[in-house]
Amino acid sequence: MSNDTINTATPLPWILRFVAQLVSYVFHPVFIPIYVVLFLLFEHPFHFLGYSLVQKSMVFLQAFAMYTFFPLVTVGLLRALGFISSFQLPDRKDRIIPLIACGIWYFWIWYVWRNMAGQSPVTVQLALGIWLAASLGLMLNIYMKVSLHALSAGVALCFMLLLSLQESLHYGIWLSIAILLTGLVCAARFAVSDHRAIEIYGGLFAGALCMLVAWVVG
Repeated sequence: MSNDTINTATPLPWILRFVAQLVSYVFHPVFIPIYVVLFLLFEHPFHFLGYSLVQKSMVFLQAFAMYTFFPLVTVGLLRALGFISSFQLPDRKDRIIPLIACGIWYFWIWYVWRNMAGQSPVTVQLALGIWLAASLGLMLNIYMKVSLHALSAGVALCFMLLLSLQESLHYGIWLSIAILLTGLVCAARFAVSDHRAIEIYGGLFAGALCMLVAWVVG
């Protein structure tokens, strides 16, 4: 067995596998962007300063529609029509259409936010980073089954790191949480998926790289 292949000779205890599955679902790629947007809307002190609860709710609904609702509906329709073999997208060929569709949803929300008066610039950069990551994920899918969980976690972690470097706020607790959750997500994928190490570490690096590019050009 090669060094970058997960060793499954000794199965994990069921409780660890359960926790790993739970982490994988809670921090699924369709949810991670929503958590970051919620942080900006309701925890960050000034990026949405002056927004009413209704206005913040509208931004949240826009993000939820494009990052969660439409991707889930797309996968559901593809499964019902027989274009994919499973909701888990176990094969690289299963990921092609969903990634293309998500690229469309992600580009659309970036385009809308970029042209919306008064929209927080960091949300535009975040949206661009997510779209670039989905696009790069589609290209990497030609060569390997890159971990989409790690790809999303890389975007989120890099975004929090860049915020902490740019702003004078104390990000210690939030950056620590981001690092911890990134480690949990990657560990969970090692535990309950068939990803090779390069597919998880590569996804993490690719996501961070896309967010960095979006931050510079966005």
